[in-house]
Amino acid sequence: MEQLFCPVKMGEQRHNLDTRMYKKGEFIYFAQDASNKIYYLESGTVKISSYSDDGREVIKAILHPGEIFGELGLLGAQTRGEFAQALQDTALCVMNLEMMRNLMRDYKEFGLEITRLIGNKLVKTQRRLESLVFKDARMRIIEFLTDLAAERGERLGYEILVREFFTHQDIANLTGTSRQTVTTVLNELRTGNLIYFTRKKLIVRDLKKLEALTRIVAS
Repeated sequence: MEQLFCPVKMGEQRHNLDTRMYKKGEFIYFAQDASNKIYYLESGTVKISSYSDDGREVIKAILHPGEIFGELGLLGAQTRGEFAQALQDTALCVMNLEMMRNLMRDYKEFGLEITRLIGNKLVKTQRRLESLVFKDARMRIIEFLTDLAAERGERLGYEILVREFFTHQDIANLTGTSRQTVTTVLNELRTGNLIYFTRKKLIVRDLKKLEALTRIVAS
C-alpha cells in the first residue's frame, strides 16, 4: 500500500497532499464532523471509537501504519459516525474526496487497493459483530489475542512478540467485555504459561496452543 502513495504513482496529485502531525491523545475528528476527508496512516496508531447510549466507549478499530480510515464518505456518508484519536504521536496523509475519486479513476491499481482495504474492514466488522453475538467474553478475549499475534506479531523462535500491546480497558472496549474480565483472563493465560505481557508488549508462548484453546472453549 505504501508504494501507491509515492510521488511516481500519484503523479501531479502529490503536491495536493496534506501531511498532518497529531500528538498522542489528540483527536483527528469527532462524530458529526463532515465526512469529506480520507486519511492514510503513515506512522503511529489511531483509535476509531464511538459511545453507546449509556456512555460507554466502543472501540471499532485500532489502526496501524499502511491503513486508511474515514473512507465512508466515498460511500455517501455526509457526517462521521465515530471519532478518531491518535494513540501515539501520529503522521497522516490527508486527501479530500474529490482527490481520492480522481486517483481511483486515473490509477487502476490504486483503486483496486482502496477497494480491497475497504472490503477487508467490512469483513473484520462483520466478524466482530458475530463474535459479540455468539461467543462468550472469555472466548472473545482469547480470539482477540490470537488475531493480534497473527496480524501484528513478530515471530521469535516458537514465540510471537507484539511490541505495542493494549491497556486492559482498551481490550475490554474492543471485545465488548469488562476491564475486570480482561484482567482475569489475561492472568489465567499467563499462569498457564500461554502468554506473557507487560504494559508495552505481549508474548504469545505458543500460538497453536492458544488457538486450540478457543476451539476447546467453543466446543
